[in-house]
Amino acid sequence: MNIDCPLPADIEDTIRLGHGSGGELSQNLFRNYIYPYIKNPWLDQAHDSALLTIKGSQLVFTTDSFVITPLFFPGGDIGELAVYGTVNDLAMSGARPMYLSCSLILEEGLPLNTLKRIMASMGRAAAQTGVHLVTGDTKVVERGKGDGLYINTAGIGVLEHEQEIGPGAIRAGDRILLSGDIGRHGMAVMASREGLSFDTSLHSDCAPLHEPVRDLLAAGIQVHCLRDLTRGGLATALVELANARGVSVEVQESAVPIDESVEGACELLGLDPLYVANEGRFVVFVPEEEEKAALDILRCHSVSAGSQRIGLVTATGRTGVILKNSLGCERLLDLLQGEQLPRIC
Repeated sequence: MNIDCPLPADIEDTIRLGHGSGGELSQNLFRNYIYPYIKNPWLDQAHDSALLTIKGSQLVFTTDSFVITPLFFPGGDIGELAVYGTVNDLAMSGARPMYLSCSLILEEGLPLNTLKRIMASMGRAAAQTGVHLVTGDTKVVERGKGDGLYINTAGIGVLEHEQEIGPGAIRAGDRILLSGDIGRHGMAVMASREGLSFDTSLHSDCAPLHEPVRDLLAAGIQVHCLRDLTRGGLATALVELANARGVSVEVQESAVPIDESVEGACELLGLDPLYVANEGRFVVFVPEEEEKAALDILRCHSVSAGSQRIGLVTATGRTGVILKNSLGCERLLDLLQGEQLPRIC
């Protein structure tokens, strides 16, 4: 009897798409299989980027990978998504983005004109945001093993202020400001991928966020925390921050703007827009007395013109995010379970 035939691995012992969702499975992956082996004070910052002090200078360092399909989607493409996404991670730490790397993993058979369009897009996005692509790498994998093109980026920025910005600075009473309507990116990519059409066109919100953040800081606004809303959407970001700081958060459902086209697409596909990814939206935690001034600045920028307060931090020592509707009913938000929309960023 041949006893060498391999047995199928238990699904619980293998990577699933949900491990890339940014939700509960992702957190388990980090907590049990990654962080224990590379634990250090910089990872403990639990921020979009790591704050590094080198010979008196405060630098911010981040990295990201982009595996979106399709490569071109309504409102953007993988090239500008890679630049904006990395710039936004630096901006969410309060840093001025300066330098990026670009590592390309190309699949055999990718049309060179496609690569040319994507690199031109990256160049335009870099010029728009004032960063420089200063180093990189290129690898080619066999046909059928690369899905066209993957991009990995890393970014370096510099802190030019004395503020502490991160989950550790969140305080009870902080107001939570949202920069605009949610869910556009995830639904635009999904509609394009699946060939869905709606009465109104869906376009991604893919955009750089460094300018409104820069102006908040230049005006001396006390910014306690910033977070861009990517995988897992608004709900996952708020739950992550509440858990990281150990605070209770209350959000008014009626204050969260959702475009009718996004709402309709979510209803059709059975998705919760609170968990759908964005690539041009962020939340800001500020003290109550800073709310009006912060909103006035945010609303001066087209990318955050729809800013409004959606909730507040109600207490420390208790962890949770409560969504209240217009009837006063409450719903406890949790991390995204499984994967709603894979391969969208």
